[in-house]
Amino acid sequence: MVFSQIFRFAGKLPGGHLSRRVYSRIFSAGEQSLNLESTPCIHKASNFIIHKSFHSPSIETQQVGVSQDAERICKILSKSTDSTVETLLNKASIELSPPLIEEVLKKLSNAGVLAFSVFKYAENQKGFKHTTSTYNALIESLGKIKQFKLAWSLVEEMKHKKLLSKDTFALISRRYARARKVKEAISAFQKMEEYGFKMEVGDFNRMLDTLSKSRNVGDAQKVFDGMKKKRFEPDLKSYTILLEGWGQEMNLLRVNEVYGEMKDEGFEPDVVTYGIVINAHCKAKKHDEAIRFFNEMEMRSCKPSPHIFCSLINGLGSERKLSQALEFFERSKSSGFPLEAPTYNALVGAYCWSQRVEDAFKVVEEMRLKGVGPNARTYDIILHHLIRMQRTKEAYEVYQKMSCEPTVSTYEIMVRMFCNKERLDMAIKIWDEMKGEGVLPGMHMFSSLITALCNENKLDEACEYFNEMLDVGIKAPGHMFSRLKQALLDEGRKDKIAELAVKMDRLRKTQLLG
Repeated sequence: MVFSQIFRFAGKLPGGHLSRRVYSRIFSAGEQSLNLESTPCIHKASNFIIHKSFHSPSIETQQVGVSQDAERICKILSKSTDSTVETLLNKASIELSPPLIEEVLKKLSNAGVLAFSVFKYAENQKGFKHTTSTYNALIESLGKIKQFKLAWSLVEEMKHKKLLSKDTFALISRRYARARKVKEAISAFQKMEEYGFKMEVGDFNRMLDTLSKSRNVGDAQKVFDGMKKKRFEPDLKSYTILLEGWGQEMNLLRVNEVYGEMKDEGFEPDVVTYGIVINAHCKAKKHDEAIRFFNEMEMRSCKPSPHIFCSLINGLGSERKLSQALEFFERSKSSGFPLEAPTYNALVGAYCWSQRVEDAFKVVEEMRLKGVGPNARTYDIILHHLIRMQRTKEAYEVYQKMSCEPTVSTYEIMVRMFCNKERLDMAIKIWDEMKGEGVLPGMHMFSSLITALCNENKLDEACEYFNEMLDVGIKAPGHMFSRLKQALLDEGRKDKIAELAVKMDRLRKTQLLG
């Protein structure tokens, strides 16, 4: 019943249910990994239970339990190819609570269609009530697949249930901004006033931050200039947000203009401001200027933060200025702050840029001994550099021996590596291992694999993955569809092109049903 309400097209089975086949590949085609045999997973056939705890377990215990149950639910959803979400979840024996549903929805953030069906399933369970957090998690997922009409209908529900928060509007605005819908992003923030919220300087800053972080800093600057001293009095954070946005664009001219205006308005830079300005100059490879700002802040008795040391170590390391990078690492050790994983990761990257990978591994061992990692980001850095140095065999060995769980970024690095090396068998093995862990692929991973399949003229498989991508609500980038279309044309398969084009058009036009 749930899936029959979701899409008006594609994949319906007799009886009006959408096939689960497409989702089985998103999570797991079995519990296989690159080294382990598949192991069956047995589930009890009893209904979900609404969570009512009569004890008071520690917060840590509750969080671990929620995380484990969320992972189990994601794997349950992969076990049947022809069942609805409702059927699958009814067979589980897991206590259902808002924190659990929130965690599941976050895990499904790249699969808005599936997230929506889980949300509706929970809503229909006796005694269950969604919270602000579960609504916001669903809205985040729907925003990724541009289901804005449904997102706004959920806002109305939240208003009726008195669950609305300012965060809800910020989430919708961010998704509009990332979809390059700048007017809608600004309007989404301003709409909070229509729902009874007062827009204050903190909300103004959040709107600037949303635009800046979605690579729309020019629009953020226009909003700032248009509203400054008319609707809001900017504060130091307002200027800091613009500095970060222009810094991300490596536009040092605008960075310096905003920095000058900030000081003219009587605001003196703090450690956060200095950190952003130093990072901007490092990104633009103006390391002498970055160090000048570092020296200036020390002269003003403004103590550098670990973030600032990371920026300098990263920037100098990427330019093979290893001795200077090491100098700042030593200064960070004597700064009074405990060394953290990001600082060590910056040092790992600095060694890798200078092709001193063995020294990078020594840093990893030091991290382990000091109990500050390594984390997935540490391994991602090493993998990136090994691949850059064409040491793909070593990269795979490092991946296999990771001492922490890979993230979607790690899987993407490895899948792309094997695709580029024309080892599609290995790329698909890692893809399946990722799904077995309940990690959802995003658009870029689909693009890498589908393009590689086209290059190998494995068009049936390419079309299968393309269909899966559409079925979870991910819209295909134009360049990827063009590559697939050309490969199909070369094989004279115009009918397949027409079929995929119709499906893409339906995805673009069809709204999920509340």
